[in-house]
Amino acid sequence: MIPSPFSFPSSLSDEHLERYFRVIREGIAVQSHSDLLRWLQGEIQHYLPHEIMLAVWNDSGANSLRHDLVSVLPGVRTEHLHSENLLALQRGLYSCWVELGKAPYRLSLGACGFRFGDRGPLCAFREALHDMRSLLVHGISDERGGQDCLYVIFSSTDNLNDSPLGAMENLLPYLDTALRRVQPLARRNSAAPSPADASQNSESYGLSTREVEILDWVRAGKTNAEIASILAISIYTVKNHLRRIFKKLDVYNRVQAISKTGPAQIAEAGSELSLQSVSTSKH
Repeated sequence: MIPSPFSFPSSLSDEHLERYFRVIREGIAVQSHSDLLRWLQGEIQHYLPHEIMLAVWNDSGANSLRHDLVSVLPGVRTEHLHSENLLALQRGLYSCWVELGKAPYRLSLGACGFRFGDRGPLCAFREALHDMRSLLVHGISDERGGQDCLYVIFSSTDNLNDSPLGAMENLLPYLDTALRRVQPLARRNSAAPSPADASQNSESYGLSTREVEILDWVRAGKTNAEIASILAISIYTVKNHLRRIFKKLDVYNRVQAISKTGPAQIAEAGSELSLQSVSTSKH
């Protein structure tokens, strides 16, 4: 566990300064999930190289944990993961953050990556974490609301140096502001089908995993362009998937498809997450 000793350099090249402030301007302009995804996959990757961004916070009104996932990796989506399964991970990372005086820090996971329990179905998020090698962790304290939001950057890069730590500290306020402007994605309620029911529904219509995922985004009100951006595929590919979905469901449009299939079908992740033991050496 390595806390941040880094502050943003006072002397930067004109090119570096221009890119840095361009990243900030683009972050300020974020208005939707697709904007947020494009921003996080753009020039900010120069400062924060990552594949997955996780934000976790306590919902004081509902006395529960809330989260948002942002990633271009297939299937790594907010609605595919139960917040309850993040509780142990959130507590451990949050405790470290507090102990370090609420300073950003990094964890190097080495070649082992993550280890998971045997319970629950496999999902894309769990599988993707096996390839992650480093974490960057920082948080934002809301003194007025009495709420802390923890941000975790998952990267497949080994041994991140101090530069991403400094960038995390300087760019997190813009990341936090951007996320707060984006409407939370709809999460499934108690009326949603169980994973077994979801699988049966998908098989009964002959929909592939990707087709079910696209149909869920249609159900969430996303346009073809937004779905393409979220899934990192072309609009042409989205349209082709929709044509096949309509044909399999024997419908003619999106409204009919949603009406015929009912609630979202993709199964939730149902297993606990746990970190392998990691080095806690400091500078």
